[in-house]
Amino acid sequence: MRPLEGIRVLEMGQLIAGPFCGQLLADFGAEVVKIEPPGTGDSMRQWGRTDAEGHPLWWPVIGRNKKSMTLDLRKPEAQDVVRALAAKTDILVENFRAGRMEAWGLGYETLKAINPGLIMVRVTGFGQTGPYKDRAGFAAVCEAMGGMRYLGGYPDRPPVRIGLSIGDTLAGQSGFQGALLALHHRDRTGLGQMVDASIYEAVLSVMEGVIAEYDRGGHVRERSGSILPGIAPSNAYPTADGDTTIVIGANQDSLFRRLTKLMGQPELADDPRFKNHRARGENQTLIDEIIAEWSATKPANWLMDALAEAGVPAGLTYTAREMLADPHFEARRSIVRVEDETVGPTAMQSVFPVLSETPGEVRHTGPKLGEHTDEVLRDWLDYDASKIDALRTGGII
Repeated sequence: MRPLEGIRVLEMGQLIAGPFCGQLLADFGAEVVKIEPPGTGDSMRQWGRTDAEGHPLWWPVIGRNKKSMTLDLRKPEAQDVVRALAAKTDILVENFRAGRMEAWGLGYETLKAINPGLIMVRVTGFGQTGPYKDRAGFAAVCEAMGGMRYLGGYPDRPPVRIGLSIGDTLAGQSGFQGALLALHHRDRTGLGQMVDASIYEAVLSVMEGVIAEYDRGGHVRERSGSILPGIAPSNAYPTADGDTTIVIGANQDSLFRRLTKLMGQPELADDPRFKNHRARGENQTLIDEIIAEWSATKPANWLMDALAEAGVPAGLTYTAREMLADPHFEARRSIVRVEDETVGPTAMQSVFPVLSETPGEVRHTGPKLGEHTDEVLRDWLDYDASKIDALRTGGII
């Protein structure tokens, strides 16, 4: 039995943040019904790279394990259907702009009156309160205001972004965590609650000590490229294999001593410039240059084997190509290949975290638009064929 088996979820909204929360809930067994606009569906059905035939490859991942139901939420009849579904729902996930659900008569207070046990996860750029609540907030904007964008890149250049919508996924994870906490509370009290998961605060929550560093020390953490200032050696170093780099983390005294022995330069561990953590941090550029000069003469695979043997943390900078070929990824099933009716067998990251007794599972890829509309109306609401046909004729579904 999967840990969330028997939990019913309505996923509303589109793009990444809310749907990623829904993906996590579905991965661990919840019955997630994704509500999409008739005819077009979620924009994620078109986003991202495509295969050779032009089929988008992101949707099979973010839509996995879900059911798809179409509803035109702008129409009162569709809003009536949502209220009826909410009465039989454990968790509702939405990521519309603040106030949109209220405008449709689907706000938390309305749905709570119908179902006091309902947990409503609300993912927005800036939250449900405060002077910015009505602002549009895509991940890039919220990553900037949450402090992450400022730290990306090198100090002599403008900030850069990582090639992922990290703010969206952090917010989705935060919504997932909040839903689990709310489920635990409901188990004890019978009452649901609202989970307010803003993207900027999801980013802010992983900003380590940057707030305290400024508040108590007046320090503004700056961009530092591929290093963390004062943490050395811990960097990406060249190899003899051209573009392949290796990340080595030997910033502990014992690890640094092991590394210098492997390098054939054990005297470096007793050099006053490098003999302890603070000294290495003060001479970070110099020690990185020395290690880079050595690593550039060695093949990447030799470095990996030798560093592993020496007990020094190291890893090559992987792309998807290397991940798919790595025996450790294969042994742990970190990547799974799932059959998709449209694109064929598709590799994707597996369910995480790994639970020993009730693990999650990728049961199927993203469904076709509206594939489960009739099933949900029939099984959740006991609608008969004539009532479903009437909704379809009226353009509601």
